[in-house]
Amino acid sequence: VYSLARVNDMVQKAIAAGRRVFEVLDETNDITNVPGAKAINNINGKIRLTDVTFAYDLGGGKNREVLSDVSIDIPAGKRVALCGPSGSGKSTLLGLIVRFYDPTKGAVTLDGKDLRSITLESLRPAFALVQQETFLFRQSVLENIRYGRPEATLDEVREAARAAAADEFILQLPKGYDTEVGERGVRLSGGQKQRISIARAFLSDPRVLLLDEPTSSVEPDSENAIIEAIDRLMTCRTTVLTSHRPSLVSRCDLVYVLENGKVLDSGPPELVRERNEWLDRFLRSGYELAAAN
Repeated sequence: VYSLARVNDMVQKAIAAGRRVFEVLDETNDITNVPGAKAINNINGKIRLTDVTFAYDLGGGKNREVLSDVSIDIPAGKRVALCGPSGSGKSTLLGLIVRFYDPTKGAVTLDGKDLRSITLESLRPAFALVQQETFLFRQSVLENIRYGRPEATLDEVREAARAAAADEFILQLPKGYDTEVGERGVRLSGGQKQRISIARAFLSDPRVLLLDEPTSSVEPDSENAIIEAIDRLMTCRTTVLTSHRPSLVSRCDLVYVLENGKVLDSGPPELVRERNEWLDRFLRSGYELAAAN
């Protein structure tokens, strides 16, 4: 009788938890293939945003507009930085480029094709996204690196890890590449998690690389190694990055300065710096910090 009572208690808790879990699992994806969407091949990597406006749906008929009539040209193979104060819409722009969202107005194109006309199955593999908060699964280092390419061999994984400056610290872990990292990578430092994320990107070999504040949550000792790894990763790829690190922005071919969801200025970093007081202060502070170190 005592055991039956405990079972009933467990069942009631499971029902309550299951109801919340299935609410999430039953949600439909708003971003799907539209009728007539076609696969894209031989991607060059030219991206254009034309008069893009985007607002988040807050429910109850309320919206919060974060981008307004934004137009940006990202040439194939070039490095483009999105700069601006927090809340200016930089991360939202990255989400639109990889089609996590569709614009409220305007269009986002890849090689001249509207993203909505391209199948998601052919679009998403062309991109790699490195975020400021790296998500790691409760699996081994090996499985986390080859998340985007499950068929990759150990030699391929190690090659990607070496390019990301991660191989050395991985080999020092108790079981090397077979070491379990814990939930969300709790057994690793911020810099180690970020280097594993960069190794993922190397392994997937994307045509377009998106970097969302990739060095903002790492310790100073790891930052230089991570920036060098990112510099290698950006080579011969279309790259769009958001960053508060002048050392990354100065490596870009073009910079767009955003504020309140609008583009205030654009051009090569040094030219925009001469015209834009905010960017000049931003880069100057980084140079002075580097000189002090």
